[in-house]
Amino acid sequence: MRIVEADIAIVGSGAGGGTVAARLAPLVARGKRVILFEQGPRFDYRRFNGHELEMSRMLYREGGGFMVADGTVSLAFVEGYGGSTVVYTGTSLEPPARIIERWNLPGLSPDELVRRARCYAQDNGVHALPAAQINENNRLFVAGCRELGWNATQFAVNTRGCLGSGLCNLGCPNNAKQGTHVVQLPRAESRGVEVITRARVMRLRERRLEVEVGLNPDGSPGEWEPGNYEVRARRVILAGGVVGSTTLLLRSGFDRTLPAVGRYFTCQPAHILVAEHPHPVQNALGHPKSFLWDERIESDHFFLETCMYPPFITAKNMTGFGPDHERFLRRFDHLQMILVLACDEALPNQRIVLDRRGNPQVRYRLDSRTIRALVGGTRAAAKIFFAAGALRVHAPSARPTCLETDARDRIETRIRTEYFLPGTVSVSAAHLMGGCRMGRSATDSVTNVDGQVHGYPWLHVADASLFPTALEANPYLTIMALADRVADAVLDKEHA
Repeated sequence: MRIVEADIAIVGSGAGGGTVAARLAPLVARGKRVILFEQGPRFDYRRFNGHELEMSRMLYREGGGFMVADGTVSLAFVEGYGGSTVVYTGTSLEPPARIIERWNLPGLSPDELVRRARCYAQDNGVHALPAAQINENNRLFVAGCRELGWNATQFAVNTRGCLGSGLCNLGCPNNAKQGTHVVQLPRAESRGVEVITRARVMRLRERRLEVEVGLNPDGSPGEWEPGNYEVRARRVILAGGVVGSTTLLLRSGFDRTLPAVGRYFTCQPAHILVAEHPHPVQNALGHPKSFLWDERIESDHFFLETCMYPPFITAKNMTGFGPDHERFLRRFDHLQMILVLACDEALPNQRIVLDRRGNPQVRYRLDSRTIRALVGGTRAAAKIFFAAGALRVHAPSARPTCLETDARDRIETRIRTEYFLPGTVSVSAAHLMGGCRMGRSATDSVTNVDGQVHGYPWLHVADASLFPTALEANPYLTIMALADRVADAVLDKEHA
């Protein structure tokens, strides 16, 4: 066992970890040693070739097939330099005031979080795409909403030099996406923060981390020699993502004094809907996401976003087999796509636990409210498809699942909650939240409003596991804003 001394250890390099690393980098000039540990490898963007299965295996935990315990929802997250900022579409929405107010945490205001988020939006090139760069898939969404009298809202994305390859979820081959792997982490390293990849933090003791460093997948030299290390750090910041940070606390026994560890997990369950148009649709080129519709989010708990997924992912997200399934896929270049996202509730029984081997297991069930939200979103998406001129719509919660144009006036009766059978409808989630929620006491939360773990002044959390409830928006900028607050709290302690 090799012993390493550090002042600050950061676990994880995504939106939270990358933000904290960049903010704490000035401490290095003051003689402090700051080390960031990332479980996955560094990625060379020139290897992002767009081949679905190859990229999924390289980037995602379990190839993107990490499932909740009952097999009804797949959870997508990345283990590697930059975390999931490497593969998300760049959707950059400000923290929603109504949710931050609902959290009701003293000292945490919507205005403050928005101010912090806007700083990172500027830093990471967040902007609305000009009209000339909006592809037809997105234009059809807007046209369908307009025909229905609905208001589709354009959101900003964090790109610089986007060439419209449409491969955001498989890693940008042009390195245009401004995630932490492009902005915050290189900046932190240039100022002396040490980033150690292929480093899995196994357990956390009192100011000590047990770290296993492995070989790089391609055999190239890593930052540290492979082996076991004990890292002694005065302060530790967990930013390994919802599953990573929560698992580390559970494996280290923190749930004995903090019963909320792992609980109140949410993930905004989603599924992809497709519709066939009579003419080819430019969906594979251009940025895949530019618009959303969320006018029913408060009453019906869902929102819709434009999306585009490659053929294999599209196929696995369509319900059923046989001729109808094949017909849609053979017309792939005629498909319009919409993503339905449900806003699930933060419930104590929706939780992350450890299996017998000490690996994470997510015990999560699609409850009746979430199913109603997914079905309501499917109905709304079907109306948009038909209003935009689609010939037929694939609706997983309809019987039969293929709706022809003669069904456009019977959508409410054709798409029904009783037809939504968990396990037969492909549902996925990429917005994982909760597990180390902020709160006022150790009885029902894990950290205070500054991300400091209750009862452990040397330990902080700085990722989406802090969210007390689902955010009801894409969480990227909110994670960075919260991580920025955590970094401020740490800097205040270091300067004291």
